[in-house]
Amino acid sequence: MRAHVRWTPELDDRLRTLRWAGVTWDGIAEAMGLGRNTVLERGRKIGARRMQAPGPAAPQEARDRPARQAGHPLTWGMLIAGTVLDGEAYPYPVFL
Repeated sequence: MRAHVRWTPELDDRLRTLRWAGVTWDGIAEAMGLGRNTVLERGRKIGARRMQAPGPAAPQEARDRPARQAGHPLTWGMLIAGTVLDGEAYPYPVFL
């Protein structure tokens, strides 16, 4: 059984840096010489997250168009896809 870890700001920074670089929890645990659950729980506690890849940019025409009204078929369909409401009509009159 491993001894209790005293987390210092330096250890927290190292954990955050490794996680931001995309290293798995197993890899971080191995690099720091700690157990996987130890670094996993600490990472969750301090909010250590992986770097997110940027999504594709919206086409220019999509950025310049006015906002759609509530209940527009395109936006309503995206909101309810995969939910219990999938296929249901917007509960208010549909705006076209």
